[in-house]
Amino acid sequence: MSTLNYQISGNGTPVILIHGLFGNLDNLRTLANALTDHQVIRVDVPNHGLSPHWQKMDYPSLAQAMTQLLDELSIDSAHFMGHSMGGKIAMAAALLNPQYVKSLVIADIAPVSYNPRHQLVFAALNQLDLKNLRSRSQALTELLNSGIDEGTAQFLLKNLQNDDAGFSWKMNLAGLQACYDKLIGWDLSDDNLPANELPSNKISTELSYTGPSLCIRGGDSDYVKAEHSAQFLQQFPAIQAKTLAGTGHWLHAQKPAIFNRLVSDFIASND
Repeated sequence: MSTLNYQISGNGTPVILIHGLFGNLDNLRTLANALTDHQVIRVDVPNHGLSPHWQKMDYPSLAQAMTQLLDELSIDSAHFMGHSMGGKIAMAAALLNPQYVKSLVIADIAPVSYNPRHQLVFAALNQLDLKNLRSRSQALTELLNSGIDEGTAQFLLKNLQNDDAGFSWKMNLAGLQACYDKLIGWDLSDDNLPANELPSNKISTELSYTGPSLCIRGGDSDYVKAEHSAQFLQQFPAIQAKTLAGTGHWLHAQKPAIFNRLVSDFIASND
């Protein structure tokens, strides 16, 4: 598979930061700046940012893309941190290729399947007539008129680019929509990879990562619930948990100072 788009900053033990659905590597820039004693690798997930567009997208293949990137950079292992979908990618990497993962930080996501919750977003994005779009402000107005709140609309519009050919999406919107069921699911047995490229433990139904793990959840978010504890403990028996009161799913943006400190302290304690 093609090399992912990424940016590297700093020096020290490597940390790989993985953004969520509809995001890009800039989403976790503030955290990267806080990890002053580490080499930080911020990645555009496939079908996002400037990374390659994939027609098939599931967690085994996404996890392998991350570990292949480490191979390309001659990095034996790294701390993994991911938000939302990025957290699932990080968890999949830890379960399928634990030798690459020094520690794991998961931001507001659980190792479970979710019900669809982005139908309004997909509908609003698909309704935008990019050929006749004249400005970003027009795009914002149309998203707001489609029922998208302003914060989410501004976040989504970070994917909008404009050049001599007009407006277009950086992300592969059609590809994300086609793979959406895989992304909200949690199936590590699906096989989009050649058999000779699969981790030997991929077919196991009882995968677990015993290394140091931390889940940070938003106190007002419904992504990580008490009933998810059993799944966490089965798959990540060393998991620790922290709750950021007064935050939702975008906890890293709502309370960046506290979030960044929690992540930095945890990674430092497991260097």
